[in-house]
Amino acid sequence: MPEGPEIRRAADRIARALAGHPVQRVFFGLDALRGWERRLQGQVLDGVDTIGKHMLCRFEDGTRIYSHNQLYGRWWVRRRDDYPDTRRQLRLALHTRRHSALLYSASDIDVIRHEDFPVHPRLASLGPDPLHADVNEDVVRDRLGQLAFSRRRLAGLLLDQGFLAGLGNYLRSEILFAARTSPLTRPMDCDEAGIQRISRAIIGLMQRSYRTGGVTNSPSRVKRLRSQGCTRSEYRFAVFGRAGNPCHVCGETIIRQDLAGRRLYSCPDCQQGAGV
Repeated sequence: MPEGPEIRRAADRIARALAGHPVQRVFFGLDALRGWERRLQGQVLDGVDTIGKHMLCRFEDGTRIYSHNQLYGRWWVRRRDDYPDTRRQLRLALHTRRHSALLYSASDIDVIRHEDFPVHPRLASLGPDPLHADVNEDVVRDRLGQLAFSRRRLAGLLLDQGFLAGLGNYLRSEILFAARTSPLTRPMDCDEAGIQRISRAIIGLMQRSYRTGGVTNSPSRVKRLRSQGCTRSEYRFAVFGRAGNPCHVCGETIIRQDLAGRRLYSCPDCQQGAGV
């Protein structure tokens, strides 16, 4: 499933091509939304926002098209009516004079009136998005200290979109490794330095993944691994997907565990303790 950084990059691509232009034609692949096609046609697309893994195409009257890519959804931004050669099912299409934004495979799509936006059930329960400019390490530290979150193991907490919006499975493993923290740790088990490491890792790796298109390893490590002939799949992550391979830091073997219903990767040496 695409995580927050991937959805933000897709939103940026759509905004660069379509924002500020009238949408000449709208297509919904879901019968329940077909009535909105004519109502949105001709309106200017003001912008494309994201909250975690959720995207909002915002029109000039305040109406928003909501979408969540789910597991298999994919956006294409192409020249007008230049459809990709794919067997995927087209679910949403926005066409300006020059460009088309096309969402395939995803079915979690809705239209939200301006007045309903603050209370929409898919959005109202989301936590802060670490990619938003007003969300910093202080905000994350505060969330970690709240009673609703502080007693929960980080392996599950980091996947809870009500804690922070946009974190997903690869970021969970990478954040915990960067923070040198066991996935079984609870925030309440950590001292101030441990909380600071977790907060810094969340903000830093979300932003790095957004900038790099999903690479979470440090630039220096990426440079070293590339000089050794490593492919992108080999230099992209520190631990995620690397079970059985040596840790880049200590040489210990990376392990895989199933925690909170998802696969998690960690270094048993670097992440021994509770972040204290």
